Amino acid sequence: MKILFMGAPLFAQVVLEHLIQQGFCILGLVTQPSKPFGRSKQLKDMPTKAFLQQHNPAIPIFEPAKIDAPFIDKIRTLKPDAIVVVAYGKILPQAFLDIAPCLNLHGSLLPQFRGASPMQEMILHDLPTFGVSVIAMSAKMDEGDILGTASFKPEGYLNLGELGARLAPMGAQLVGHVLNNLANITPQPQDHAQATYCKKISKTDGLVVFGCAKSLFLKSLAYDPWPGVFLKSGLKLFGVQLLESSQTHQPGIILGMENQSVIIGCQKGSLKISALQAPGKQKVEAKAYLSGKRLKIHDILE
Repeated sequence: MKILFMGAPLFAQVVLEHLIQQGFCILGLVTQPSKPFGRSKQLKDMPTKAFLQQHNPAIPIFEPAKIDAPFIDKIRTLKPDAIVVVAYGKILPQAFLDIAPCLNLHGSLLPQFRGASPMQEMILHDLPTFGVSVIAMSAKMDEGDILGTASFKPEGYLNLGELGARLAPMGAQLVGHVLNNLANITPQPQDHAQATYCKKISKTDGLVVFGCAKSLFLKSLAYDPWPGVFLKSGLKLFGVQLLESSQTHQPGIILGMENQSVIIGCQKGSLKISALQAPGKQKVEAKAYLSGKRLKIHDILE
């Protein structure tokens, strides 16, 4: 089967690598253009592109600024049997979807969390089951018929990287299964009445207050490594652990120390924080930060 693959991040790379290993003929990769990265603003290739250049340099790579008519015509000449889309990051026009059956691997169990940040939302909602869906793409975002799902029940809390590391190989196997059985799969329409939505994550989503300890803890998992969690002052919090989620405390009060970590009270619950980073400063252990600021037990961290 001849496949055109579309995707950019590491999550997509895992799927692409699996399809190559399974013997699918990859006609080409469509990915996002290289972007400036870090303080030096050096161009950094997308993980899918970097992987192909190192391991499969013969596979063509396309980095269109937009999916316009000339690009659609170019892809049409490749005559793919199917197009697989994994975290590509752009809306595809109907003319592109008409080239061949377009399959999308989405990072949630649809119709839950249609949109740009499904894995973050699964973490934020503390779901008992995490999963992925493969859908037949339609003109409307994430509304296509479901071709397959895969899921697991986590034994503990997972941050975004850990969840992605579990879901990517699971999703890769699911995509391979769907492609191999495409002619025999009966598409299942989504229950649109049960749909929920999620937005693209922005820097400001990492702003937190010491209100609900569990909510802050879940944000620290969902927004790791970016945008992270930080207070109004810009102070970043690292290594956040949930201690309890029921007792009432003055928000931000320093309840104690544990090794190099600090225990902070919230309006509901308490947290242990291992490291802190003030704006423009290096990250330091929480105890060292408090000593430098001459903060002590019963003072307020803000």
